[in-house]
Amino acid sequence: MKSPALYPVLLAVALISVAAHYAYKPVRLFDGKTFRGWEGDTVNTWRIDDGALVAGSLTKVQPRNDFLTTKARYGNFILRLKFKLLGTEGFINGGVQFRSRRLTDPAHEMIGYQADLGDKYWASLYDESRRNKTLIQPDSALVTRILKRNDWNDYEIRAENRRIRLYLNGRQTVDYTEPDETIPQTGLIGLQIHGGGKVQIYYKDITIEELP
Repeated sequence: MKSPALYPVLLAVALISVAAHYAYKPVRLFDGKTFRGWEGDTVNTWRIDDGALVAGSLTKVQPRNDFLTTKARYGNFILRLKFKLLGTEGFINGGVQFRSRRLTDPAHEMIGYQADLGDKYWASLYDESRRNKTLIQPDSALVTRILKRNDWNDYEIRAENRRIRLYLNGRQTVDYTEPDETIPQTGLIGLQIHGGGKVQIYYKDITIEELP
């Protein structure tokens, strides 16, 4: 027979177990069919094709940066998705914003962390419209080995308190701890197509696990 004094302890353990189970349950951010939960230029820039969010053209230059963003804000999480980046000329680039917000001037830009995509930037951590620099640049030899050019790649973003880790196709490329305590650690998630090139980008299978 269990001692009554143990009941509060057992209850606390059970509640922690339940909370952990639900906190780590992955949730789909994109249903593969609609823009439900997302906002942006879904008339001229973003479209849905074969279960993917798509932007850009291989025959016309993308005139400017553009972002499709979640309506919800997130702090600590594990974000997983697949991307494919194609391009024929100009600046071929995209990225995944997180802990970010939209700017009002210019309204099509965002400010915050970006898991970057494109030559010289693959699987690096960039600070978009804030410090405007790459915070961590991964080993180029590693990226060359694991990147699947012109094909689907897996991207994973782990944001836990002030620590950020990025994984490309299962291999870690970034481990960064934010030293500036004034920088927000919550915000929107956004998908970018970069301006200045004949570029087409695809994102799909987007899930998030919110962490305590």
